Amino acid sequence: MSGHDIDLNVSPETKAVLREVKRFGMEVMRPAGIQLDRLADPVDVIAQGSVLWDVFKGFRALGLHTMQIPRACGGLAEEKDPMAAILIAEQLGYADAGLAISMGVSCMPFNYAAMFPTPEMQQLARDFCADRDGRMIGCWAITEPDHGTDWSLGGGNLKCGPSVKAVLQGNEYIINGEKSAWVSNGTIATHALLHVSLDPSRGMQGQGLAIIPLDLPGISRGKPLDKMGQRPLNQGSIIFEDARIPKEYMVIPYPDFINASSGQGLAMVNGGMAIVFAGLAKAAFDEAYAYARQRVQGGVPIIEHAPIKLKLMKMFERAEAARANARRMALYNLANPLAPSVVHAVAAKCLSTETATFVASEAMQIFGGYGLAREFPIEKMYRDARASMIEDGVNDALAMKAMEYM
Repeated sequence: MSGHDIDLNVSPETKAVLREVKRFGMEVMRPAGIQLDRLADPVDVIAQGSVLWDVFKGFRALGLHTMQIPRACGGLAEEKDPMAAILIAEQLGYADAGLAISMGVSCMPFNYAAMFPTPEMQQLARDFCADRDGRMIGCWAITEPDHGTDWSLGGGNLKCGPSVKAVLQGNEYIINGEKSAWVSNGTIATHALLHVSLDPSRGMQGQGLAIIPLDLPGISRGKPLDKMGQRPLNQGSIIFEDARIPKEYMVIPYPDFINASSGQGLAMVNGGMAIVFAGLAKAAFDEAYAYARQRVQGGVPIIEHAPIKLKLMKMFERAEAARANARRMALYNLANPLAPSVVHAVAAKCLSTETATFVASEAMQIFGGYGLAREFPIEKMYRDARASMIEDGVNDALAMKAMEYM
């Protein structure tokens, strides 16, 4: 990163960890993300021999997949100071936002499994922590062809309910329905954190939560989604046709519990997005700053031209504001996991994603015609940033929902 950070509460140990994460990010993630972005067919992103698997292995080799899992299950949750987790996520977003999201989502089912004191879930979390090769990959199976942002909005419209339904028969749940093509890691996941309808009469408020392996009979995948931005993040649908899961896999079979804790999930997901895309905003600024220093026009580097100086300063102001806000929000919510500030998390997500899009767009202006060329990473950063304003909830809809938590 250009310039220097002014945070006073970063320990020497955290700085040492961040140096390793930065090396991994810039030597492995950034080049891999560019290579994967240029593949015409998203099927090739997940093919055997793809550099995607080098990213997974590097992420696991650093133990980054264990940061939110307690020591009892083999994780590092108690050993990392809160600021470390935040700065690591920001650095991964700086390297490649799509891959950062893929790595984060790959941990979700196992992070949740560690929270439930059943032998099956505890062992699942332990197995995941021990996996350094990327064999176990998670996804968050929530969005559906007919239901996206409305998962976050909830609502009392009983006609609007989840399409994927689970019916209890004896000691098993029978699951039918489809999760949409926007499921991150849906094409490669071995396990899912699965939202289902348990009580259709209650609409979106009648859901339960399961943690399941995806190699069960009756579960199939759609083809990878071909999209504009975050192309290294492979996404695809998951289809359930009379899939049977053991009763104990339904870790939250009570809709009222899900509804009571929905703010925690909203804060966690939006908080993570805020940190990652604050990192992308800084990356886009750094690319523009470096280019302005070496690009000569009119006999001098373009950074000597007053309009470019002003543009860069405005970009810097916004990127630093987004980073500071995301860190402040994340520190508070990490310290208050049972009562996080949903409104601050959503506000940070909106600010960071909109800032990343603005800064990347301004960076393209500074690059001029080269900003549109794949020779430079800025056009990719813009596409990645623009997707984030829709991802994990459209910003406007999230903002309206967050006001209910004010």
